[in-house]
Amino acid sequence: MTVRRRLLGGSIAAAVATAWLVGRAEPAGSPTSILVSRQLMQSQGLHPGDVVSLATDASGAHARPFRIAGEYEPTPDPMRLGATRLEVRLHLPDLLDLAARPNDPADRESVDAINVALRSPAAARDVARRLSSAIPGVAAQPTADDQRRAAPFVVLERFHLAIAIVTVLASSIFLLALMLMLVEERRATVGVLRMIGFRRARILQHVFAEGLAIAIAGALFGIVLSLVMQRGINLFFQWRYDTALIFVRITPDVALRSIAVAVPLGVASIVASSWSLLRREVFSLTRR
Repeated sequence: MTVRRRLLGGSIAAAVATAWLVGRAEPAGSPTSILVSRQLMQSQGLHPGDVVSLATDASGAHARPFRIAGEYEPTPDPMRLGATRLEVRLHLPDLLDLAARPNDPADRESVDAINVALRSPAAARDVARRLSSAIPGVAAQPTADDQRRAAPFVVLERFHLAIAIVTVLASSIFLLALMLMLVEERRATVGVLRMIGFRRARILQHVFAEGLAIAIAGALFGIVLSLVMQRGINLFFQWRYDTALIFVRITPDVALRSIAVAVPLGVASIVASSWSLLRREVFSLTRR
């Protein structure tokens, strides 16, 4: 079980040292309370109110008793997908007493990282640069611009973009071929309309309206299907990886972007396929 020591605005949350769950302890006095991650509660069969012993030594030396006040769901982290989150949350003094090295008096007064909240988040980069140059040995970095954590997701986003482009191009070609087949079946209908006096522009307007209606209906159906399936996809992968991470989220921006791509492509396919038919002579359309 990992315990990280990190100063967060006056309190320490989760740890630098590795702590060991020694086992259940007999209630003695009034042990301080801790929060235990859901995964650790389930794997060890723990319940709120149980008293357990924690130690930083695998042998269980210098173990201290703690009472479980409740469980919590660890913050989802894509970088730790698939990792079992065996963690606990302690009060700052308790964590210092548990993780501090007895032979190092200064260890209780040292921290590994300090998170600072700024009144003006836009100045984070400038503040980080000044701190790094003013204090030797200190590395300051805006938490919202962690390039090391963002790099894998940038690569993944580009990979998804490439797949999306190939998929859209292939589906557009398939859609155009399908519309050519459908339009060819309506050759006689177009020929009759031309013979009774309908102009090419008038027929093309009807084709455009029909294509627009079909494209919008198809886009809306796809969005509704995605909204229905996203819950099932999230539940499956959350169960598979034992995490609360959201894998699929259909946002209004995603829906609008899908409509903006699907509708013009659908209309363009049906108009392009119909235009080749409208260019023919009337008698060639009605000939059997």
